[in-house]
Amino acid sequence: MPLNDVLWTLPVRIRLQCGLERTFTGAYDALDFLENEWPLRHGKRHERAVKTCRGVLNGIIPGTVAREAFVAACLEAGMPSVLASWKRKPTTHPARPARLVAH
Repeated sequence: MPLNDVLWTLPVRIRLQCGLERTFTGAYDALDFLENEWPLRHGKRHERAVKTCRGVLNGIIPGTVAREAFVAACLEAGMPSVLASWKRKPTTHPARPARLVAH
């Protein structure tokens, strides 16, 4: 993962044409897939997803825009998204110090 990657708050899991599922966690993963592993069909949504992922990595476009463009491109190519469960670390708060009560 490059230093300038922008991770999504919710990953995208898609079902590939071969039936396997794959999870994408950010703009860099999605762009790499779009440019190097994409099925033969290219369309308008694919082009938009490539442009928006590049824009995110360059700090011009918000990550949520690229995520939605990636999901749309996957649908266009016949690879539906699957509900991905995202296990977040439980938020822990430091224990509050006991209050001193003056008597």
